[in-house]
Amino acid sequence: MSTPYVVREAVEPGDREACFAVRKEVFVAEQGVPENLEYDAHDSGAVHVLALGEDGTALGTGRLLHGEAAAAKNGGDASAGALGRLAVMRRARGLGIGAALVRGVEEAARARGLTAVDLHAQTHALGFYGRLGYEAYGPEFLDAGMPHRAMRRVL
Repeated sequence: MSTPYVVREAVEPGDREACFAVRKEVFVAEQGVPENLEYDAHDSGAVHVLALGEDGTALGTGRLLHGEAAAAKNGGDASAGALGRLAVMRRARGLGIGAALVRGVEEAARARGLTAVDLHAQTHALGFYGRLGYEAYGPEFLDAGMPHRAMRRVL
């Protein structure tokens, strides 16, 4: 049975705007993250991954930071990418899109020669990432007013 969506790097015209629209709906509208915190200088150099429904509608997104941007987020380790801004539209949750987006980010990391992926998970999502092979490390911290933990998966 085929899945009702496809996950790919956001490289087509309009893809990046679709990624930003998903993030605005999930993080800004649903979770109350201030818009000025949601979008940052890293967006322009990041690899964005997009989940699209059969009708072409944006269902989810995630981004991969690599190089100096990732090293700044994960303690200076340039061999690891940084997964972030993972979001799935409310109507598309429960279809496996989040896991497919994580795997898409990991694929993009491997293609760029990275050996691990780090992320900062909201604490309610620790189990989700744990099931995908990520291990938490370090203390809990606040990001945009929400509790998070650092996690890593070696590729």
